[in-house]
Amino acid sequence: MRESYIKKLIRLVEESDIESLEVSSWGRRVKIVHSNNSASNGFSRNPVAAEAIVKPLPAQPAAEVPAEQPAPAKTVSNLKAIKSPMVGTFYSSPSPDSDPYVSVNQRINTGHVVCIVEAMKLMNEIESEYSGRIAKILIENGKPVEFGQELFLLEQD
Repeated sequence: MRESYIKKLIRLVEESDIESLEVSSWGRRVKIVHSNNSASNGFSRNPVAAEAIVKPLPAQPAAEVPAEQPAPAKTVSNLKAIKSPMVGTFYSSPSPDSDPYVSVNQRINTGHVVCIVEAMKLMNEIESEYSGRIAKILIENGKPVEFGQELFLLEQD
């Protein structure tokens, strides 16, 4: 599912009285849960949003990982970065006991799911915009990511 489609679904849930919405398409599933501000558990939507904003702050040490990028700059012409489209937590596999979506030297095509970025309890599958070979994985599993942060380097065909 495309990110724009998921955002439309989120807006639909936020602007309506729907408590949750689950959509399946082509073997992929997205579930969006609308939390009520006056929930009986005492939590409101604002602390969840604040948590999502505060979470990336410890990511500063992870920012050292992309600092290793200048080494591949010799062949910049055919290397493309797959970047995070949102702030969240990076997951390399669909579940902790599953194999990663991609590994170094693996060949992928456009639209291939390369990872998940969790944002506010919503799992977003990130698809490659390019075809080629995974040259480098720039982030560790479970680490926070920033919007636009490079996740993978891909050597294009």
